[in-house]
Amino acid sequence: MRRQILTSTTAIVLLLGAGNAYAGMDEAKAFLDKEIGPLSTLSRADQEKEMQWFIDAAKPFAGMDIKVVSETIATHSYESQVLAPAFSAITGIKVTHDTIQEGDVVEKIQTQMQTGQNLYDGWVNDSDLIGTHWRYQQVRNLSDWMEGDGKDVTNPNLDLKDFIGTSFTTAPDKKLYQLPDQQFANLYWFRYDWFNDEKNKADFKAKYGYDLGVPVNWSAYEDIAEFFTGREIDGKKVYGHMDYGKKDPSLGWRFTDAWLSMAGNGDKGIPNGLPVDEWGIKVDENSRPVGSCTARGGDTNGPAAVYSIQKYLDWLKAYAPAEAQGMTFSESGPVPAQGAVAQQIFWYTAFTASMVDAGAKAVMNDDGTPKWRMAPSPHGVYWKDGMKLGYQDVGSWTLMKSTPTDRAKAAWLYAQFVTSKTVDVKKSHVGLTFIRESTIHDKSFTERAPKLGGLIEFYRSPARVQWSPTGTNVPDYPKLAQLWWQAIGDASSGAKSAQEAMDSLCAEQEKVMSRIEKSGVQGDIGPKMAEEHDLEFWNKDAVSKGNLAPQLKIENEKEKPITINYDELVKSWQK
Repeated sequence: MRRQILTSTTAIVLLLGAGNAYAGMDEAKAFLDKEIGPLSTLSRADQEKEMQWFIDAAKPFAGMDIKVVSETIATHSYESQVLAPAFSAITGIKVTHDTIQEGDVVEKIQTQMQTGQNLYDGWVNDSDLIGTHWRYQQVRNLSDWMEGDGKDVTNPNLDLKDFIGTSFTTAPDKKLYQLPDQQFANLYWFRYDWFNDEKNKADFKAKYGYDLGVPVNWSAYEDIAEFFTGREIDGKKVYGHMDYGKKDPSLGWRFTDAWLSMAGNGDKGIPNGLPVDEWGIKVDENSRPVGSCTARGGDTNGPAAVYSIQKYLDWLKAYAPAEAQGMTFSESGPVPAQGAVAQQIFWYTAFTASMVDAGAKAVMNDDGTPKWRMAPSPHGVYWKDGMKLGYQDVGSWTLMKSTPTDRAKAAWLYAQFVTSKTVDVKKSHVGLTFIRESTIHDKSFTERAPKLGGLIEFYRSPARVQWSPTGTNVPDYPKLAQLWWQAIGDASSGAKSAQEAMDSLCAEQEKVMSRIEKSGVQGDIGPKMAEEHDLEFWNKDAVSKGNLAPQLKIENEKEKPITINYDELVKSWQK
């Protein structure tokens, strides 16, 4: 993810001693009384039982000082300010939990990988790096860790099956490399009140010939954007779309976070397309990357990818506020809450906590319910059933092999504490970044659901599985991800056409993959570049094997628009 989320955590200051002389059940009970209360899927007796396990398992490490790091979002601020001091008080292990910008997390983990210097004992590192970690083998695979060196510090009540994101942190070798700590999706966001206004509905039906509703495809999204842009509502001119376009690293996230897959780039497959993923990178039967450009069977510069970039450019120019062109991610994020945007096709649910805050009065009703809703993202003309439909960020605990074993054990205890069933419901109420099935279905979220605009309904729905992070086709996320904002920035600024920008991007990705191949550093699971042929050759080859990518250009990319009533959509999930 991304994303300097502009929220603050109102945390209870725990009046607990942090010295190991005071560590124990008294401190645990004080924590449970003051911070957790009824907000847990465990009974109080089971909470105390879990706390006793942490106390006992931590005894060999009492007095140790460890450092962990994560990006700055509300969930991690809560961990840093509340859960870390509590863990220290209960176990006697002093934890410093740093929260820094996401780009800095990636830079620092690269430094530890390259130098072997132990900068941090535990990392909340995006699962987007799963392909990187699997191929470089510089992180401990947790499957073996939990059965080997880390067995004595692995919580018997961890319950991996309860985590909803482990398919994203499991590599092709079937080993778990990271433990999810927080996750959120990018979804479609819209003004539910405006969409249900009788005049808006009548005017839309008269102009377009179909009902105003949640757009199922990009064609409908485009019509709705056009309809609302310039329309006056409550005495204010409104816009039909919101996005951002400044040439900045955050522009890269905007696209690597599955924009191409929403258009229909890549192949079918959950959680990621195979053999071609949503970055347009193709792998062979041994999961070795073989290309990114259509000339090698990839899809980064194919018709679906180019269409996705062109639609982004067209909508930003025609339907968003003029200043959006010069905004970054963090600058554009708060704009929908200001009350002049009808819909946004690309909206991170991590903004939910700030969107329901008392300060967001423009988009909240007096009774605390939102004037907006979130729904599944619409898909582009190249999209086929069976493809992923959007991005889900999964910040996950990662243990480097360069971290000494005793320090890794202490960090693993803290990682399990902040993801434990004892604390997860409370943590999820603060950050709204769900990782456990049991938490999503907790009665406290059934009660809170009407005030969260569809977040709970989405996470309880069967649609959820179509949202996933970057997958294992990407052999070196840090090196490749930084190429995107530069290429897309050239298109956004007008320096290059959409086709030229994607041609450049796929060529740059292939340069990196070729260097990795020549170095041999990733062994027999690293890149092995394919021979070059034209688009028609690779499309025919894909179709002959029952695959899609790269698809040929569709001449009429304005398909028949389709919408669905939001309330009927939610009812269909419940059935």
